Amino acid sequence: MITSYKRFWKNIFNVSGTASRSDYWWPIIINYVLGIIAVIIISHVTGYSFDSIRNLKDLAVDSTVRTVGLIVWIATFTVKIRRLHDSDHIGWWILIDLVPLIGTIWFFILMVFPSKANRWDKR
Repeated sequence: MITSYKRFWKNIFNVSGTASRSDYWWPIIINYVLGIIAVIIISHVTGYSFDSIRNLKDLAVDSTVRTVGLIVWIATFTVKIRRLHDSDHIGWWILIDLVPLIGTIWFFILMVFPSKANRWDKR
């Protein structure tokens, strides 16, 4: 679990490799849990949800949340592409996730596929 999460951050800008199922799913699960914890902490410290900016302190929190969110989004985007490579699909299959409902379901199925021998694997 920890090794997968370290690889997630180590390969933040790498779109030309592969990511096993555990290298994809552990970071996704950990990031969701950390996100929920962060929302609870921010709401508790500020006294209200962070989706409304009421003063400069809130603006700083909002800017930090957006910056961290962007960094996590980039890392998640690249691990999705590497996961597609691992199941022998090209990275452009990530666009299927843009199709409402059906695309999301199909993308989930693609993320569950087992690893296959592929052109990106350097074994």
